[in-house]
Amino acid sequence: MLHLTRLQVGKIKYMEMLASRTGIRRIGMEGMLATMLLAVLVVSSTACVSGEASAGSLTIYSGRSETLVDPIIRQFADATGVDVKVKYASTSQLAATLLEEGDNSPADLFFAQDPGGLEAVGELLNPLPPEILEQVPEWARSPQGKWVGISGRARTVVYNSDLLKEEDLPDDLFGFADPKWKGRIGWAPTNASFQAMVTAMRAVWGEDLTRRWLEGIQANDPKFYPKNTPQVAAVAAGEIDIGLVNHYYLFRFLAEEGESFPARNYHPRSGGPGAMVMVAGAGVLSTADNPETAEKFLNFMLSEVGQLYFTTQTFEYPLVEGVKTPSLLVPLEQLNIPDIPARDLADLAETQKLLRETGVLP
Repeated sequence: MLHLTRLQVGKIKYMEMLASRTGIRRIGMEGMLATMLLAVLVVSSTACVSGEASAGSLTIYSGRSETLVDPIIRQFADATGVDVKVKYASTSQLAATLLEEGDNSPADLFFAQDPGGLEAVGELLNPLPPEILEQVPEWARSPQGKWVGISGRARTVVYNSDLLKEEDLPDDLFGFADPKWKGRIGWAPTNASFQAMVTAMRAVWGEDLTRRWLEGIQANDPKFYPKNTPQVAAVAAGEIDIGLVNHYYLFRFLAEEGESFPARNYHPRSGGPGAMVMVAGAGVLSTADNPETAEKFLNFMLSEVGQLYFTTQTFEYPLVEGVKTPSLLVPLEQLNIPDIPARDLADLAETQKLLRETGVLP
């Protein structure tokens, strides 16, 4: 007879809850199978560490939102016995906090939503061992080996599929500066992902062309939104024809409302900044009290358990080769992703300055 530990039983119950809330309803049979596999993998990983009475503690500064990553962080804590404490805030806020705290920071690990935040504190991060870095492609890790990507988020254009066809959309984002799009565009200039895209524009297009694009969109009277989710809802409601968002926000609506939901994603045909894939990643602080535990956390996020969580539950792209993605996701190899060095995404201050100069930000 199979005997399960208390942790294993709790883990199965957790996965049953996750499946009932999200997996089966959100992604159908693919989601159910992936969730079942994830449950098996978690039980297996728990079995490997169940003999550990205590595995120490870990303090994480997370620029990723609590709703997105808390379940997998808690899963790590349950599976390893590590006492995990998490400070949640925006990536830019936490980067500023780390720079202010310096050697006195209590953080062991910085989990950021974009390379810019990680590069901004690069001098505070320890180089990671090759066995961690080499689990992901070269473009998804620090050129200096200071941080590693955990998942990928593609920028996209969400459009009203009742009013438009994909062929009606311009080849790249600059086409939306055409006056024919006046009153039809939504954006979220205060959103960190939007600002990362503008930073990518500066790297790919240069300052002058980026400024022209911002001024062109401004002239088209775009509707302001505080973040991505209301843009997708506004597109479906016909308030705007297109919105500039991250890819996975649409999938949450499709999962809840079905294929009849009148919005779809468009990845610009000619690539460019509008087709960039932003890496959410993490690095270990050089002042960390628990660097080995922090590296254990990174390995857990890059394990099949962690990668399947991001793929099946948050609809992000896995970065470890061989992890299957749901059919909803356009494979990364089919996206015309621009080649932008991670260091070029760290100059957020100049991006915000440009946004203020063009009147996009107050």
